[in-house]
Amino acid sequence: MNIDLIRAAEARLKGAVRETPLLSSPALDDMAGRQVLVKPECLQHTGSFKFRGGWSAVSALPRAALDRGVIAYSSGNHAQGVALAARRHGSPAVIVMPADAPAVKIANTRALGAEVVLYDRAGEDRDAIGASIAAERGLTLIKPFDEPQVIAGQGTTGLEIARQAAAAGVRRADILVPCGGGGLSSGIALACEAEAPGLRVRTVEPEAFDDMARSLATGSIQRNTRLSGSLCDAIVTPEPGKLTFPILAQLAGPGLVVTEDEALRAMAMAFAHLRIVVEPGGAVALAAALFHPGSIAGDSVIAVCSGGNVDQGVFARALSMAEDE
Repeated sequence: MNIDLIRAAEARLKGAVRETPLLSSPALDDMAGRQVLVKPECLQHTGSFKFRGGWSAVSALPRAALDRGVIAYSSGNHAQGVALAARRHGSPAVIVMPADAPAVKIANTRALGAEVVLYDRAGEDRDAIGASIAAERGLTLIKPFDEPQVIAGQGTTGLEIARQAAAAGVRRADILVPCGGGGLSSGIALACEAEAPGLRVRTVEPEAFDDMARSLATGSIQRNTRLSGSLCDAIVTPEPGKLTFPILAQLAGPGLVVTEDEALRAMAMAFAHLRIVVEPGGAVALAAALFHPGSIAGDSVIAVCSGGNVDQGVFARALSMAEDE
């Protein structure tokens, strides 16, 4: 992984992805005690930053591989990103998804023309399922985070943040990033190392699924004891990636951890003050900015809202929590 891969990905993504803005609100600034800039990747195509990595990986394939098709495994956001990228490249797509993924993500992936294969997240190995189908059908496997072209695509988010932060006069700040396997956070870290070295990535995870925070603290890859049971399904992974962890170990600050209730409250704040819809896993960075200000240094903080594909019931629960406060 290097900045050249990210810059090349940005060239391929030009015209295909949305450049999402940096949003702000005086109410959020007051709550956090500092300037809060929000990068709303929930406004990206398919409702998640994952379209960047999906397009980067698919667009890098030769035509023969595109004709055979691609396969990916995902709880939903990577699934939709790859499915849409494959569709626009005229390539068949098979997506392996956990049966307990939000219904809206399964339905949206099918609506994009992909074949969906469901599995039991707690009892079956998605890597083994994906590898088996890929070998049987001759498909190209596009991993959700431990894949150079995927990381490169996610890193284009960091190139945008570097330009936008500079335009806003922010030269030094923590960038809080929702983290599962680390593709987005490692891509942003690499981009900012080259373009905005005063911006430091901090990973954010939900309580009980904080494998990256523990890995950064210990200096070695740590696994989660559970693989399901979190509202923040979009960022629940077994362990950090073998490509992503060394990047973050070198470039990122200490990881942050928030509760599910804090993620839900952050969803409500994002809707109330920015008018954006964020899913629980996508809201953890904003939750850290708002509810853990003592863990962050500086006059400004940048929080990535990584996705907005949330079931209506969960979103209603988040809004009701805000009403009760």
